[in-house]
Amino acid sequence: MSSTALVQHVVRQVLGADACRAAGTGMVLSCWATSTMEEVMSAMTSSPGDTGAMWLQLYVFKERDVTLSLVRRAEEAGYKGIFVTVDQPYHGRRWEDVRNRFELPSHLRQTDLKKLATSVCGHILVSSEDAIQAVDHGVDGILVSNHGARQLDGVPATLDVLEDVVSAVQGRCEVYLDGGVRRGTDVLKALALGAKAVFIGRPVLWGLACQGDQGVSEVLELLRSELRLAMALAGCRSISEISRSIVRRVEFTSRI
Repeated sequence: MSSTALVQHVVRQVLGADACRAAGTGMVLSCWATSTMEEVMSAMTSSPGDTGAMWLQLYVFKERDVTLSLVRRAEEAGYKGIFVTVDQPYHGRRWEDVRNRFELPSHLRQTDLKKLATSVCGHILVSSEDAIQAVDHGVDGILVSNHGARQLDGVPATLDVLEDVVSAVQGRCEVYLDGGVRRGTDVLKALALGAKAVFIGRPVLWGLACQGDQGVSEVLELLRSELRLAMALAGCRSISEISRSIVRRVEFTSRI
């Protein structure tokens, strides 16, 4: 697997999809995106060149028919898998949003969930701390995520629980990591602790906000080059040579 394939990300606009396609990496689209899944898929496939996998992040809605229709629509649009989000039975109180009085700008709206269509996706991936139960239910992969640390205050960092999840599934499915990835060294640590790939969110959104698709491209290239350098300095000539031996854990003791 190339380093390009390791830097996956979440972004909510067609410009981000353009940059993702140009970088040859994959993308996960939220079902709360302000661009439709068809628009984003079209951007990913509009030009020749390598195109990474497109997945949909799915919330399970009270109206089960709406949830199923999203799955069917994703399959028809060409999405390769579904990430079922299982850590949000309720919406957490997000204090930053409260303090900032966050709301969508008037020219944006969330996708109208009522206008959706037919047939079912094959590969199901989930975000879940209960890794064994997830595997027993037949998932193809687990994304270790704490929802950007915005859903439940005080949850551990994803890197701190990654190795436990990898150990629990015993190779029965792939394990990915999301959250806190800001540098190539973060990617290297995650791979060394057993992640198959990492996903990034905020850095991509920062790049998108500053320079559109060019900003996203620069973020992806920066992470890729930092990962390559970190690998070289750690003595790893390829992804397959990254191992647990290059990571040391030190317990932090507060002096306060």
